[in-house]
Order: sequence, then structure tokens, then C-alpha cells
Amino acid sequence: MAKVLRHRRAAPRLGSRGQPEESRAAILQAAAREFAEHGIAGARTDAIAREAKVNKALLYYYFSDKETLYGAVLDNAFAGMKANVFQVLDSDLPSRDKIMAYAGAYFDFIASNQVYPKLMQREMMRAREGNSLHIDRLVKTYFLPIYQRVGELLHKGIAEGEFRAVDPAHFVPSMVAMIVFYFSSAPVMQKIMHFNPLSPERVAERRAAVLDFIAAALFVTRTDDSAKYSPRAYVYNSETEKSPGRPRRAGPGVRK
Repeated sequence: MAKVLRHRRAAPRLGSRGQPEESRAAILQAAAREFAEHGIAGARTDAIAREAKVNKALLYYYFSDKETLYGAVLDNAFAGMKANVFQVLDSDLPSRDKIMAYAGAYFDFIASNQVYPKLMQREMMRAREGNSLHIDRLVKTYFLPIYQRVGELLHKGIAEGEFRAVDPAHFVPSMVAMIVFYFSSAPVMQKIMHFNPLSPERVAERRAAVLDFIAAALFVTRTDDSAKYSPRAYVYNSETEKSPGRPRRAGPGVRK
């Protein structure tokens, strides 16, 4: 009796068309690092393929050219950012808690994706020089919706008597800059401060300092809840805590 041979299908390796989602994600992650480090002009597709552990031909299977890949990297970065902050902005939190949670969510996203500040900085420079093919789409899809929602939140808090009468056109960019600049300027800060600004302890201290600054600049002080919403609630004090980087007290948007 003849034996029936059954062939097992080999598991598709990363980089094959049998794993499209994994391969595409690996390419986008590798490309984000390459574009952030060298810009689109200096980035090399062979380096991206090598870092992503895929065949270079597969890279062009998913993305027709380097400009298309660059645009996909930007969309991937800003789509993640938008999803994170909209989860907070769509919540039913009170205005003070919501603005703190928004700033905290934005900070956490950037801290977890530290290649993005450099990538964003390069794209802003490219847009300033009139060489960006993507800036209009990015503004319409990501930047403008976020700005409008945070602006609405600021106006709501002002009308409620919770926030000072600030101008969103200045306050929103200031909040973003406090977060993004810290990470993009880390190499220079390390030379000035003589410590690693990207260590977990320093990042935690920076997060608290950002929330402290926003609370101090925005909140109207009220006698009935000054303790709850005191800007000092967001400050880390390493001298009185056994573990630096842990908050004395967790306020809205601050993780315990």
C-alpha cells in the first residue's frame, strides 16, 4: 500500500509575503529610525531592509519608493499620537483633569517613541523650506483635529472659571514644545547638566515638571480645592523620597 506523503507548510519567515502585517510594521519601525537619523535624502533603503530583516525587494513591494515609505512612516507616527490623545479628549473627565491627562498622554507617547521628536523636527524643517509633500495631509488629518479639540477644552475651562484666560494659539504650542524639545535636545542637555536626561528617573522627573508647569500657568486657584489641584502635586522631590522619580502625590494624569 503506497504511503501518502503529506507536506507540512513551512511557517513563513519575517520578511515574506506570508506575514504582511509583521513585515510592514518592521519596515516602518526601521524606516522611522533611519529617516530620523539621516533625513529622507540621506536615508538608505538597503539599511532599512537590513534593520527590518526583510528582503529589499519586499520593501518595494509594500512601498513603491522612498518618498512613499517616508509618508507612511509619518502617518504611522502621527496616527498613533492622535489615537492616544483622543482617547483622553473623548473622555468625560472634568476640564482640569482632562488637560492634565492630555499632557500626560502626549508625554508618555513621545517618551515611548523617542525617535519621533527628531523625525518631527526634520519634517518641520522640510515643510519650512517648501519641500514637504506631506505637510498638508498631516495638518488636515492629525495636527488640526488635535489643536481644535484642545482649544475647545481650553475655552471650556476658561468659561467654567477653571482656567486663566489663555490664548490657545500660544498655549497649545507651548505645551507641545515643553514635551518635544526635551527629547530632541537631550544630547545637548546631557553635556550641560552632566546627567542622562533620558534615564527613566529623569524622564519621570521631566513628566512631573511639565505637568507642574501647565497647572501653574493655567489653573485658577480656588480655596476649596487648592490642595487637590495645587501645581506642587505634580512635582517630584527626590530628597524626601527613597526612590527618585516617584511623585510625592499623584495628581490627575500622573501615574502612581
